[in-house]
Amino acid sequence: MAELSTILEQGPVRLVPLADHHLEPLRAACAEDQEIWEIYPVSMLDDNFDQAIRAFHDTSNWVRFAVINADTDILVGMTNYINPDMNTKVTEIGGTYIAPSVRGSGFNDIMKNLMIDHAFANGFTRIEFRVDTRNKRSMAAVLKLGAQHEGTLRKNRITWTGYVRDTAVFGLLKEEWQG
Repeated sequence: MAELSTILEQGPVRLVPLADHHLEPLRAACAEDQEIWEIYPVSMLDDNFDQAIRAFHDTSNWVRFAVINADTDILVGMTNYINPDMNTKVTEIGGTYIAPSVRGSGFNDIMKNLMIDHAFANGFTRIEFRVDTRNKRSMAAVLKLGAQHEGTLRKNRITWTGYVRDTAVFGLLKEEWQG
């Protein structure tokens, strides 16, 4: 996993390994969209932020990034490699949030391209994305990357609100990647 944890940068996107000094700017970025957290598995608002960060620290199988707008040097979100496994050569990209200020600008495409290229360059052969089916914007973005919708896990996760969600699973194979 150490190979995955590095600085990735292209154009306005800079991904840096998440560190303690990123937490307060991340809290501020997460607070920029109060409504989106209703469709996330965890809330990163108010006191929920601290609880979520503690839970993140308890999981050792994630490679976490702070997402920086390189044009302004402002932290605008977070993203992760989840459960990278070199035995199966599979990792998931997820737990992603970006602030409204960079949405719809191509920022997410650059960010995901960086992460996909980096994972494939480090020997992974499959990348997965798991998305709440209510999150139509994220599902469209994953399809735009070239990932294939492989199915939907029905009622497989309970979110912080108590909602029992369906999760769309997408896969992207190295030989399919057009990045």
